[in-house]
Amino acid sequence: MSLKGKDEILKQLMASSGTPVSGQEMANRLGVSRTAVWKYIKELESEGYEIGSIRKKGYYLLETPDVVNAAAIQRHLKTAEYGHHIQYFESCPSTQFIAHEEAQNGADGGTLIIAEEQTAGKGRLSRPWASSARKGIWMSLIIRPSLMPQQAPQMTLVAAVAIVRAIEEVVDVQLTIKWPNDILINGKKMTGILTELQADMDRVKAIILGMGINANQEEDDFPDEVKEIATSLKMVTGEEVDRSRLVAAILYYLELYTKMYEKNGFQPIKLLWESYSNTVGKRVRAVMLNETIEGTAIGISRDGLLELKLDDGSIRGIYSADIQLAK
Repeated sequence: MSLKGKDEILKQLMASSGTPVSGQEMANRLGVSRTAVWKYIKELESEGYEIGSIRKKGYYLLETPDVVNAAAIQRHLKTAEYGHHIQYFESCPSTQFIAHEEAQNGADGGTLIIAEEQTAGKGRLSRPWASSARKGIWMSLIIRPSLMPQQAPQMTLVAAVAIVRAIEEVVDVQLTIKWPNDILINGKKMTGILTELQADMDRVKAIILGMGINANQEEDDFPDEVKEIATSLKMVTGEEVDRSRLVAAILYYLELYTKMYEKNGFQPIKLLWESYSNTVGKRVRAVMLNETIEGTAIGISRDGLLELKLDDGSIRGIYSADIQLAK
């Protein structure tokens, strides 16, 4: 059975807002038989959708499971480009792996790879990322921006601001950003961002933005080694988050701020990022591969580097490091 056909049936049922939709009408729109429509309906029911029917009037949607498939996300979508092509998986090793392959095969900019579960999710520096089934948002977005390769690392900061703004819109929580890619609530991590690049010497071919967002986990959903440092939106608010609505909001702000970055440069994003920073103004320790330094974080540079003022008064730009609050 065609995945696209099933998605189209679901979109029509969602768009009808409970009003019955004729099976013949759906068949005509898709160019399939009434029997094919019935089979699509049965597939949807097997996935947890509760669908009613009224003789001679058609099918209507009674209840929707908590999923982040194309139909669920696109009903909330307000973008021109991002999220109009979605590949959805019940489970996969890593959405980032799939997105890289799709980008190399010419997938359109704005293509989203999203899964209910990752079995080999990873974060920055290839650290494992716990991606429990149907609890969080595990996704990778293919972006084809008009940027030079040296501008690509700043997309991590663009994405951080976009995700914070989206969460603020959907959920009533206060968030901060820890340079470069962690979003925190009450000092605990609930989002990580992984930015990877496909490029020639003089142009960006694709940026793959991997995003892991802890939405509806309970404490016991986290491995023991991260329980003390991780949290979720539900753990903070006590309420289930509409994941598909949050995904759509993230795509909206990602598109908005990426276009802003392309048109106006990094300065507007820099100001937004610094307004959410949990680091600026604090004394921190930067642990790098070959050295560890301490200083006061004074902001980020026009290139997205974390700027530390050292004890001798000099300014040091940090490209990559683990940042810890100094004691």
